[in-house]
Amino acid sequence: MAKHPSTAPAKSTEDTLTNDVLEGLKKEPKELSPVWFYDELGSFLFDNICELPEYYITRTELQIMHGHAVEMAHHIGPEAAVIEFGSGTSLKTRLLLDRLESPLAYVPVDISREHLFTAAGALAKDYPNLHIVPVCADFTQSFELPQFIRAAQRRIVYFPGSTLGNFARPQARELLARMRELVGANGAILIGIDLRKDPSILERAYDDSAGVTAEFNLNALRHVNRELGADFDLDAFDHLAVWVEDQSRIEMHLVSKRDQVVHLGGEKVRFGQGEHLRTEYCHKYTLESFSELAATAGLAVKRVWMDPNKQFSVQLLEPARLQ
Repeated sequence: MAKHPSTAPAKSTEDTLTNDVLEGLKKEPKELSPVWFYDELGSFLFDNICELPEYYITRTELQIMHGHAVEMAHHIGPEAAVIEFGSGTSLKTRLLLDRLESPLAYVPVDISREHLFTAAGALAKDYPNLHIVPVCADFTQSFELPQFIRAAQRRIVYFPGSTLGNFARPQARELLARMRELVGANGAILIGIDLRKDPSILERAYDDSAGVTAEFNLNALRHVNRELGADFDLDAFDHLAVWVEDQSRIEMHLVSKRDQVVHLGGEKVRFGQGEHLRTEYCHKYTLESFSELAATAGLAVKRVWMDPNKQFSVQLLEPARLQ
């Protein structure tokens, strides 16, 4: 799983949000966007998930950054402009900035204006000599960079975490292609990619023994109830994490405990006993499968850093050279 402040639902009108939710609930299987995880409680629960012993992703990526950020900075080079997709307040962003040689600018991109400027302001206090220019935009769509960024020796997109895994492969390819266009022929992309592993490890990571992930999943229903006036009964759903082999992804579901009817936007949505509502999926890649995906977006993998157990990777991509 990964945090989704870049697609926070607060921007749209209630009618649009209701229609979007209803559209997902009419699919087979039913779906609910993971953006609904993230109200204040959901963000608190996600932070707690990152500290759980079963949830390896955050600590493993931090381990990689601690061990290899100097080498990453060497590959990036001096006077780079770092463009982060999703506002960075985390230690990972600071670990990279601390090791770059004379970076020109840091440009966090996020659609959530309040979150964006809070994160940028916190970094500005600690990096008074770094030009920090927040851009309020949806990074899954085209957006304009500040004009002065073109003066950078190199433009770098930084995309930590495993957020790319939350996109279906066609959308992941489109996002990678957009990054390639943004950085230009001389640029690069530094991206976190979670790797395939024993499904039992993944299932434990997404269904922890303390039940925090289950509460996080159910919170999506609580959020919809509060914002859109739905009447989901949280006690009538169970949390489930399931590995889908043919898609190479872990999915989070909510499973109806009984036949029931949910009311939303003047419509009735029926759930049968045992019916699944999918709330998130997270693709896991091999080094080969991700390299193939990157190639379809005109990118080549130049360097890969992994933890000793090869559970997670941080990869440096560059635009593929024409032969």
